[in-house]
Amino acid sequence: MKVIPTTIPDVLIIEPTVFGDARGFFYESYNARQFQALTGIAPQFVQDNHSRSARGVLRGLHYQIRQPQGKLVRVTSGEVFDVCVDLRRSSPFFGQSVAVTLSAENNRQMWIPPGFAHGFLVTSEYAEFLYKTTDYYAPEHERSLQWNDPALNIAWPEQGEPLLSAKDKSAASLSQAETFE
Repeated sequence: MKVIPTTIPDVLIIEPTVFGDARGFFYESYNARQFQALTGIAPQFVQDNHSRSARGVLRGLHYQIRQPQGKLVRVTSGEVFDVCVDLRRSSPFFGQSVAVTLSAENNRQMWIPPGFAHGFLVTSEYAEFLYKTTDYYAPEHERSLQWNDPALNIAWPEQGEPLLSAKDKSAASLSQAETFE
């Protein structure tokens, strides 16, 4: 496994070691000992989630104001433009984002610590997205941050107007969002 730092030091890109031959491939998508040894982080994952979305679907930017979730995210089919935004007011990176392409082809994962909003845009025909979380889903604490807020300055891929849920259409701007200390 290889760990790649990002512009926000707490957000990490993880590249697993892939063993391939004429039969296909194999890799460990998660190994707690190796993850901790390479990152210094020992997350306790309590929930795995799996979604499938069509091209142009944008899910996010989501976070939980209470019971914040750390997430280890990856794509098993297709490709997404994956984004996280630092919502920790005490962070020197507050309001800044990290964006990376995750795909079944590159096998990359992203570690997103608690205190961040997260979302993705499907850039392939469809994508299957899997993520491990460090706390349980708590709909009463879920919030959405406006994906296209100019204050965030996220360079989303040009694909026309994304398909959004009703919740994401009414998301708060950064200036109005509930944030973390």
